[in-house]
Amino acid sequence: MHQGRKISGGKYHARRKIRLHERKPQERRVILGETKRRTLRVRGGDKKITLLKANSVNLASGKGVKKAEIINVIETPQNRFMARQNRLTKGAIIETSLGKARITNRPSQEGVVNAILIASDK
Repeated sequence: MHQGRKISGGKYHARRKIRLHERKPQERRVILGETKRRTLRVRGGDKKITLLKANSVNLASGKGVKKAEIINVIETPQNRFMARQNRLTKGAIIETSLGKARITNRPSQEGVVNAILIASDK
């Protein structure tokens, strides 16, 4: 039978509407560009800062953490087409001003881009 129908063909009616916190949120895509953030209200009245565009990264290496410019997205393990669109996701390999790096956080959830240095240019 069709989904949401009784055996007789009648409809099942929802007991209540979907609450605001139960709704599926709009997908947030972080791309390479001039840094742009958005503040969202989440359940409980808290605020979440999300990232829409980013051009800098907090780069961790053996000598500490430095801020570097993002030049390009080289590869993305989830989907190769994301690298072509310069999308910044967790696990993506990026080219920075200090060398190659791998993103270690979820920029769309945290509002910043953190990465660890893989290969240095120097």
